[in-house]
Amino acid sequence: MAEAVKKKPTTAGKRKRKPKEVAFINDSCTGCAGSPVCLGYCPVPACMVYVDDPDTVFGRVWVDPDTCIGCQKCTSKGPDGLFLDGCPWDAIDMVATDEWEAEYGEVD
Repeated sequence: MAEAVKKKPTTAGKRKRKPKEVAFINDSCTGCAGSPVCLGYCPVPACMVYVDDPDTVFGRVWVDPDTCIGCQKCTSKGPDGLFLDGCPWDAIDMVATDEWEAEYGEVD
């Protein structure tokens, strides 16, 4: 039996459906001193972007809510609070899409 081929999501065009939740970078983000760990875990190209921030020494990460698929690969906590791959500073919160849209406007 042939194995299924996994396809990486792309930013070309719209998502097939809105995720139930999207990643949100909280104030704990340090930008990992210029080498953000979370960027390597995100399967969506250009969803997570390192940006300069005048309020911090190194910068921080920004998540595009219109491309985030809600996969949680960038987060750091697994079941029962165990640390897995992802953000070492616990700076990424998963926010319900409905809550995000109420605060910031509709996610595409």
